[in-house]
Amino acid sequence: MSKRHSAKYKLDRRLGENIWGRPKSPVNRREYGPGQHGQRRKGKLSDFGQQLRAKQKLKGHYGDISEKQFRRLYEEANRGKGETTEKLIGLLESRLDAIVYRAKFVPTIFAARQFINHGHVKVNGRRVNISSYRCKPGDVVEIREKSKQLALVLEAVQLAERDVPEYVDVDHNKMVAKYVRVQALADVPYAVQMEPNLVVEYYSR
Repeated sequence: MSKRHSAKYKLDRRLGENIWGRPKSPVNRREYGPGQHGQRRKGKLSDFGQQLRAKQKLKGHYGDISEKQFRRLYEEANRGKGETTEKLIGLLESRLDAIVYRAKFVPTIFAARQFINHGHVKVNGRRVNISSYRCKPGDVVEIREKSKQLALVLEAVQLAERDVPEYVDVDHNKMVAKYVRVQALADVPYAVQMEPNLVVEYYSR
């Protein structure tokens, strides 16, 4: 399990964007970065700076994945045929923690990772406790019977701040979700604009 070393809201403030679209984000009140130099006027970012920022934003959105894991996903997306940017997003969205989050079983991507690690989730009837587990189209993700009434789950289902995307078919009465298909970048409901093309440029330098 990769450990998240930074507080999630610091990611928002460091990047100056509400990357999950959450109403509690401090960016809604203070658009400058944290720390004593946070309000310093920002100069224009270089091409490298823009690429690095795009990578930090995309990596942060998926729970601040470790650099090693993220690079491995890029290298996999870069192999074979097809557009690397679309394949990278497809790989990120097929992670079990991303599907649990998109299905609105939990309020945040960080909660999804913890929820899975604690053994609350089954894939195709078998318990899976690895958040980076790769789901395939047609896989059925469900919450274990004992966990369906947890306050975390019941509150997440009621959240109005985001909708379930079309590539995840969810029955919130049964707490079951089906990963329908590999999605395109345009299908993913990001709260802010993501630039995976800049991420590809960063790694292909």
